[in-house]
Amino acid sequence: MSALLEDFEIKNVQALYLAVRSLFRDADLAEADLDARVLTAEALGIEPRNLVLEYDREISPEVLAVITRYAEERLAGKPVGRILGKREFWGLEFSLSQATLEPRPDTETLVEATLAFCQANGGFDRSWVFADIGTGTGAIAIALLSELPNAICVAVDISEEALETARQNAASNGFESRFIPVRGSYLDALNGPFDFVVSNPPYIRSAVIEGLSHEVKQHDPMLALDGGDDGLTAYKELIGNAKRVLKRNSGLLMEIGFDQAEELSTLARELVGLDVRCEHDLAGQPRVIVVVFP
Repeated sequence: MSALLEDFEIKNVQALYLAVRSLFRDADLAEADLDARVLTAEALGIEPRNLVLEYDREISPEVLAVITRYAEERLAGKPVGRILGKREFWGLEFSLSQATLEPRPDTETLVEATLAFCQANGGFDRSWVFADIGTGTGAIAIALLSELPNAICVAVDISEEALETARQNAASNGFESRFIPVRGSYLDALNGPFDFVVSNPPYIRSAVIEGLSHEVKQHDPMLALDGGDDGLTAYKELIGNAKRVLKRNSGLLMEIGFDQAEELSTLARELVGLDVRCEHDLAGQPRVIVVVFP
């Protein structure tokens, strides 16, 4: 048995899970219980929700070796998604690569806000044509395609590796025929016209990057994080150029940092003379801005 787990008496799945959970709690991991459950289930080849049903199952040396490796990587600061090479978002599974961010739960606020925009402007069954700028894993685009059965998405990213990851995710989730990957910077490669544009752009101020957690700095691509000196570089590009590719009465919907709503409201008025609407996440933080172009 690995030295990592040698102090624990591990006879079955329940004991294994509790041992890993104890290690993670002692290390003050933010989501110790969830991380332990997900990694233990993955080592066993089952869904996390079914872990309790397998509590009496004996542990093989092979499973013990796998969970030991997972636990060592997690305790060294590697995020669960990076350990497994995949992440769930909007009930769908997405593969990750070095060129992509991990899709995070807060970003589901952007999906929800976009679906609300669609519902208010023709309904889910309309033949929407939209663009996702900085698509990364394709999570936002594919989540929307899963809810909008007649929609087509043009997914843009500057990274060919990210685009290939997004292509694979679209295929594995069954949306390849409605997912069009395009390599480019922001809106430069597009003509439109689109019904709406979505984006989760880089919005962290350059000076703040060094203070990010080890997990983010070591495992997320800086290209997808660094928003320039003021954190607004991407927003200036998108707000300033969106009208060129959008239809009338269309929307630009973007994820934002928790402290950027007021700055972006001012920016939108300066650049295009429009007000923005702000949507909040489950924690009550400003998370999405909506700019409607008449």
